[in-house]
Amino acid sequence: MVISQPLRITEPVRYLALGDSYTIGESVVPSGRWPQQLYDSLATRGYQTEELKIIAQTGWRTDNLMEAIENANLASDYNLVSLLIGVNNQFQGGSIDTYEDEFEELLLTAIELAGGNKSSVFVLSIPDYGYTPFGQRNTEGISQAVENFNAVNRSITDYYGITYYNITPISQLGLSQPELVAGDGLHPSEKMYTEWVNLILNDIPYATVTSVPSFDAENRITIYPNPVSDRLFIEVDQYEHSALAVQLIDSTGRKVIDRISYDSKISVHLGDTAPGIYFLKVGYKEQIITRKIVVQP
Repeated sequence: MVISQPLRITEPVRYLALGDSYTIGESVVPSGRWPQQLYDSLATRGYQTEELKIIAQTGWRTDNLMEAIENANLASDYNLVSLLIGVNNQFQGGSIDTYEDEFEELLLTAIELAGGNKSSVFVLSIPDYGYTPFGQRNTEGISQAVENFNAVNRSITDYYGITYYNITPISQLGLSQPELVAGDGLHPSEKMYTEWVNLILNDIPYATVTSVPSFDAENRITIYPNPVSDRLFIEVDQYEHSALAVQLIDSTGRKVIDRISYDSKISVHLGDTAPGIYFLKVGYKEQIITRKIVVQP
């Protein structure tokens, strides 16, 4: 077995999500799809984002996805590619041997579309739909079948040294936590997709400075005091009348403050903000810096 390479995020993020109903987000609004949530979370964490493309459709097997990728005529210039496929191979009674061959081909295609960079590719396990109202009459049988298919995709993913996220245990909370299942009684809800994204985000740090040769925001933007208990000041040296975007983000990724100013020095009131560790994202002249901020009582 090859040791998996850690997932590496490069900028600007060009994300390609490959899959089936779970990737297209059947029964949830577009903003609730897990690839969209992940893409938005990367932006929140300070990464420059450029494109999210989803190639997925409800009911697709591995062969359907292979054909769709071929017809899409994609360039091999994505720096983040995800693959989640197989539930319909199982549900439609497909051969697990055929799945093995086609999943391997799809994974190799994903690597190719990522410019050959394995660290830009990740795989998600197949969710266990036995733990939904739709599948609860045969929970044990469905769960065992999904486990068998996941054993195949996990083995192949590990062989090629690709990052693998096992979201199946989260999906198995569907009966005990009904809010994790969408209104159709089968697919994940937006809340469950959020749990998947949080699992992935555990491997992704907040972005640091994005370098722009013509401007050095790190040296020209001053943020003080830190720790802070009441007011935080952000000051730009040699201000050039550009918008200053400020976001304060808590540990869950929620924006506590989101504002734009056109002053060289702004004051951010934090007196009503709960004590804790936050991330301050400051955007100025197409550059973003992120700082850890400690809010104290």
